[in-house]
Amino acid sequence: MLEEDKVMATRKTAKKKDSKGLLDRGLSKLASRKLMVWATATSALFLGVLTPPEWVQICLLYIGSQAAVDMVAAYRNSGT
Repeated sequence: MLEEDKVMATRKTAKKKDSKGLLDRGLSKLASRKLMVWATATSALFLGVLTPPEWVQICLLYIGSQAAVDMVAAYRNSGT
């Protein structure tokens, strides 16, 4: 009986750690966020909602900001 309680407690803890929403989990499985932003901006470009310079700015801003986040995460995980 005690082992069952430990297993249930472990499962509850795992569920709490998985705080992402259902939609977010589904989208992250389908494609990366970078690709999703690029696809949305590209669709807006072809629909005439964005101009080509705006499309380039959106792509560069998102890629640059994501690179900065990745660098900080790599630095923190390096143990330095």
